[in-house]
Amino acid sequence: MTDIVDELQWRGLIALSTDEDALRKAFADGPVTFYCGFDPTAPSLHLGNLVQILTMRRIQQAGNRPLGLVGGATGLIGDPKPNAERTLNSPDVVAQWVDRLRAQIAPLLDFEGPHAAIMVNNLDWTQGLSAIEFLRDIGKHFRVNKMIAKEAVSRRLNSDAGISYTEFSYQILQGMDFLELYRRHGCTLQTGGSDQWGNLTSGTDLIHRVDPEAEVHALGTPLITKADGTKFGKTESGTVWLDPEMTTPYAFYQFWLNADDRDVSKFLRIFSFRSHEEIEELEKQTEERPQARAAQRALAEELTTLVHGAEQTAAVTAASKALFGQGELAELDEKTLAASLSEVPHVQVAELGPVVDLFAEVGLVASKSAARRTVKEGGAYVNNVKVSAEDAVPAKEDLLHGRWLVLRRGKKNLAAVEVTGA
Repeated sequence: MTDIVDELQWRGLIALSTDEDALRKAFADGPVTFYCGFDPTAPSLHLGNLVQILTMRRIQQAGNRPLGLVGGATGLIGDPKPNAERTLNSPDVVAQWVDRLRAQIAPLLDFEGPHAAIMVNNLDWTQGLSAIEFLRDIGKHFRVNKMIAKEAVSRRLNSDAGISYTEFSYQILQGMDFLELYRRHGCTLQTGGSDQWGNLTSGTDLIHRVDPEAEVHALGTPLITKADGTKFGKTESGTVWLDPEMTTPYAFYQFWLNADDRDVSKFLRIFSFRSHEEIEELEKQTEERPQARAAQRALAEELTTLVHGAEQTAAVTAASKALFGQGELAELDEKTLAASLSEVPHVQVAELGPVVDLFAEVGLVASKSAARRTVKEGGAYVNNVKVSAEDAVPAKEDLLHGRWLVLRRGKKNLAAVEVTGA
């Protein structure tokens, strides 16, 4: 491993740092105990969170000790959103989400060896703290003029929604987290997204006020953007979650497989654990033979395996190939097939009808006459079998798992029909 700061820079993972030279020295003198926090404001983490977890993994692999903080306390508050107050969730719901998030983070860090990771919960040091203690011991170190200058707060102050004292106090709670981890575990570095920079530096400022001799650091990763202007981690169907029940492994795989050629180099550097040489070779292949999508496939397989496991990756890659005639559709398990077909145009029908009707109804062609031309020209397929007769009608026995037909026009245009009355 090269110098970890150089490694993070090469991968485009450093947007902000309190003092890069001092941080480099701290790593060289290491090991460094560091943390990143995740608030349970939803039942799952998403791709934006994955950036942070994998950054932790990289720093750990360089010989440092990570603390994965899931905020059972801060999750009850929520950091300020840009335009509106958060809906506060009940303590029971937040506690359930804490467990779910911890279960998603844990497999991606190493909990054995000399730099074993530790999971922590900030509810442990806040639930017994009285309001008076909080104001006297922590609040006295914060200056309101600096607090309102933080970007997340100033945006809300200048909005119609304003900001409640509850969300205004969030940065104090996050600052206290860093102080507690500094005291309990010798933690000297906090990482997070650059959009959280105000909250990150709240911690370093608090520690310096309590212990002026302390050497502590904050590191902010950049906001990831997409070349087409759409938001990273979003698809037409919504956020890409790490929970397989919220975003299927197939949809997760397809997100990476469909990455724009203009973005795939950046995504490889940020998310892949391949070597510099391997990534540069994939970048070269994208430049020379973009139609092969070698980089996208490598990224999709690596990330799906990392998050969902090798077995799920094998299932979704088999489904991806089978849908386009490179494998047996009948061999796909029902759950994987259902997940894959949810990602293509599909309709429900009560009963089977002529193929040309189905092609038109699902939108693969503009009309029944266009469907007939497609059949005549040899470009119509049902379950990867070429349709030769314009009056062909699928049989019940053709239904995959007794429910689906996979329709294809040409090599790439897919759709599905689900028969509800079969």
